[in-house]
Amino acid sequence: MKQLACAAAFLLVAGAGFAQTDSTAKSTDTVKVGNFIIIKKNNGSVSSSEKKENRNNSYEFKVERRPRKRSNISTNWWIMDLGFANMRDNTNYLSAQTGGYFKTLRAADGAVTQNSYKLIPGKSSNVNIWFFMQKLNIVKHVVNLKYGLGLEMYNYRYDTRLSFRKDPQPFVFNDSIGFTKNKLYVEYLTVPIMLNFNTTPDTRRGFSFSAGVSAGYLTNSRNKQISSERGKQKIKGDFNFEPWRVAAIGELGLGPIRLYGSYSLNRLQSDITRVEQYPYTVGIRFSNW
Repeated sequence: MKQLACAAAFLLVAGAGFAQTDSTAKSTDTVKVGNFIIIKKNNGSVSSSEKKENRNNSYEFKVERRPRKRSNISTNWWIMDLGFANMRDNTNYLSAQTGGYFKTLRAADGAVTQNSYKLIPGKSSNVNIWFFMQKLNIVKHVVNLKYGLGLEMYNYRYDTRLSFRKDPQPFVFNDSIGFTKNKLYVEYLTVPIMLNFNTTPDTRRGFSFSAGVSAGYLTNSRNKQISSERGKQKIKGDFNFEPWRVAAIGELGLGPIRLYGSYSLNRLQSDITRVEQYPYTVGIRFSNW
């Protein structure tokens, strides 16, 4: 009987010890959902709305946002630019008129001069379609290399009777009639390369800027004219334009707004024309970064 009583007392002491251990121990479970971490802690007491009671135990749930791991290469598809186009004209017209590129078909129409190239600034436009652009991390996503591939399209609207022809050799002249629309269209397949600096890599609402160069190959050019006498005409040809275009380019990011600009480092026309015109553009870019 005495032995039975001792055994019962031992079991009671052991049970009390286990109960005390269970009431003071804390356990933690962690669940990861996307970029969030949910931590469940066993506190042993009920003191706030964040705790849930489960029998004699209470649990505290804590949600922590895990920093998103940024990829070293990010791609942006189908970017569009809308801007204005113009040219810096350094042509020596006295020298150019002695060459064969300027022609006077009728004396009454006058010789080609600087006034013959007068543009309508508000209607001379630049539209670029970039198939893709990629950004390669160089230094902590603050310094990046940006590059891509796309089409640059320029529409130069003339406020004159200047006309482009290609037979037998390319030449320009002042036509004898006026036009309701007189436009030169030039298109390049272009590869831009820029060094990008992003002052706030963790947000898209900061400040960034990029600078670099682009190389483009002439893929299309034509002179579109509309008049009451001839209707609509499209004259296609390279018109002795340079097949390659190299330009200095830049981009400025202010929050969600992206501005871009470009300046041609070589002239639009080839040396044989003796015309020195350097196109430039400025506009807005619709891009995620």
